[in-house]
Amino acid sequence: MKRRVELSDPRALRALAHPVRMRLVGLLRTEGPLTATQAAEHVGESPSNCSFHFRQLAKWGLVEPAEGGKGRERPWQATAVFTSWKLAPVSGEVGDARLALDRVLVQAYVDLIGRWFDRRPSEPPQWLALSGVGDWILDVTAEELQALEQAVDALVEPYVHGVRATPPEGARQVTFIHALLPMDETSTR
Repeated sequence: MKRRVELSDPRALRALAHPVRMRLVGLLRTEGPLTATQAAEHVGESPSNCSFHFRQLAKWGLVEPAEGGKGRERPWQATAVFTSWKLAPVSGEVGDARLALDRVLVQAYVDLIGRWFDRRPSEPPQWLALSGVGDWILDVTAEELQALEQAVDALVEPYVHGVRATPPEGARQVTFIHALLPMDETSTR
């Protein structure tokens, strides 16, 4: 599997800017190759709908057929550990597509956090003590923010699913969500 696939075509951005497609790519990254029928059980969609979405994702190099199986029993796999898209200021068709994708991604994060809140009562105390959400307000230049982002990436990457060869016993998958959101310059402190 490749390390990263970068999307720049607005059609590719729109293809991924669909909640089911985004979930399917994530599912293949965490669970490995799956047939449309197996994926449907995970995402609550029909196998034919998952098959359709896999074909759409394949057009843009986000998934591909895996070894084995034929027809309805053909497994699919993710092509990369990460997907990225241009974050520099853009406008027009690419900007609109990027905004649509960013909004779907943020909603997926909100849903994930909501499911965690619902599950918390049944979680072991050691995981409860280490989980949560929060924020910091930072006073940084654009260069400092870039350096901070690079440092965080370097710190987290050895633990990323698909990068780490074998997680130790007792490891769980944890979603590490971060957002760098420059505040409105007119905001008061």
